[in-house]
Amino acid sequence: MAEKPKLHYFNGRGRMESIRWLLAAAGVEVRRGTLLYEQVPMVETDRMNLVETRAILRYIAAKYDLYGRNLKQQAWIDMYVEGLKDLSDMIMFFPLSLPEEKEMNLEHILARATTRFFPVYEKALRDHGQDFLVGNRLSWADIQLLEVILMAEECKPSVLEFMARISHIPTINKFLQLGSQRKPPLDEESIETVKNIFKFERGMFLKNMSTIVAEY
Repeated sequence: MAEKPKLHYFNGRGRMESIRWLLAAAGVEVRRGTLLYEQVPMVETDRMNLVETRAILRYIAAKYDLYGRNLKQQAWIDMYVEGLKDLSDMIMFFPLSLPEEKEMNLEHILARATTRFFPVYEKALRDHGQDFLVGNRLSWADIQLLEVILMAEECKPSVLEFMARISHIPTINKFLQLGSQRKPPLDEESIETVKNIFKFERGMFLKNMSTIVAEY
């Protein structure tokens, strides 16, 4: 029996949450690691210490048959996943907004989600008349989309009906239950942990948020 992957990260969502989602969809149980390593997220699996979030996600997707059947499907999966990254980052960093800018940032996130990002995926599903984004089977792209939809749902309910279909897949439904490896939204204590771990200074955050807003 293969050893369970060990996930090294702080006790919150962050970059590791997409990795937790993908492993959960594959039905893989994990072990919790520590923050003893300078570079996180890090996953110990198959006698390797994997770092860099996208590299970890691609490895897991390929290993557990969630990365398409051929190069063409993999290219589509990559496009869908990368297309969601900007929205995911905006929502991820939203709790770190300055108090006086939270309302403005939330309005911007919801506007981009409902007018630019999610319509692309709704159209893709509607145009090819299938339940999944690529190859009519569950892939990394579907899992990433569901994760981002749920992140947006925590900001504003009822964003997309896609969530209802995918969330009934047994492994994903299990991950959505209380007591799973899924982490809750950042609370005040977690926000302070994030700031301490990554030395997240306000000036740098404001610069990054301004860049994101300017690009979109």
